[in-house]
Amino acid sequence: MKIFDVHIHYPRNWEHPEEDAAPMVDRLAQVAAAAGITKACMLTGGRFGPSYERGMEVLQNYRDLFIPVAVIDPEVVDGDGVEQLYGMGYRGLKLIGVARDYDCPDYLGAYAKAQDLAMPILFHMGVIGGGLDYSITHPRRDAAAAQAYQRMLAMTDRVGPRNVSASRMSPLHLDTIANRFPRLRIIGAHLGNQGNYDFAASVARWRHNVYFDMSGGETIERHALERKLIGTEIGIEKLVFGSDCGMDEIRAHVDRFEAMFDLLGLSEDERERLWWRNAAEIYGLEEPTLAGE
Repeated sequence: MKIFDVHIHYPRNWEHPEEDAAPMVDRLAQVAAAAGITKACMLTGGRFGPSYERGMEVLQNYRDLFIPVAVIDPEVVDGDGVEQLYGMGYRGLKLIGVARDYDCPDYLGAYAKAQDLAMPILFHMGVIGGGLDYSITHPRRDAAAAQAYQRMLAMTDRVGPRNVSASRMSPLHLDTIANRFPRLRIIGAHLGNQGNYDFAASVARWRHNVYFDMSGGETIERHALERKLIGTEIGIEKLVFGSDCGMDEIRAHVDRFEAMFDLLGLSEDERERLWWRNAAEIYGLEEPTLAGE
């Protein structure tokens, strides 16, 4: 079965951010393909990535596997900027860590151009994660967690504190955007993220072109089962697969979802939609069909 991963980040050496990541992209392509990924959105550029030009130069070697998706700051990338990115070869957009709410009127020009160019937009939802999940570990009892904490402190010293807020990245903002741009294909990350599941389900329920990816790690996967988010609260046609993890974790991520689909008793058609077809339709690789056609 083909797998479409809508949420893979361009790799980066966070300890040495000036290092060219092209060799890591080579390895990521091998690891993803070995895990069964047949098409993936590579989220490229932005504040913490390579330049858009360098990203496209590297990704030219992997056009059969990776779809270039530009990470943008809508404070500086407007409709004209989106059109320039499209001309460079980017076929989607990603937003995260915005300075204002996703549905801020000043951002709408970028969304309008994305709709005109059929560029799907992936929006991060909710709290931004980090290198240390305190719900499952703590530096006081785990040496690896202690090392991760020290790395986080060192990074904060280098780049300074972040001006981010989960309140600016709510699924409810996607409702505003979808109403304004009904043909814009929108993906909210992480099933809306913790605390937002009901909002995500409500928006997906009523807005035709709003979807949610199922990335976010084992806590969100557990919630997906416990709260019946897959196929009950959020319809099968409204969900897509995303890994959003370190490259060496992709295989385990795929395996966990296969086990989850078994527990849910999903049919082959439902699995095919979640693994491939929904995302392929969003990105124009499959033609959507309606009942009776």
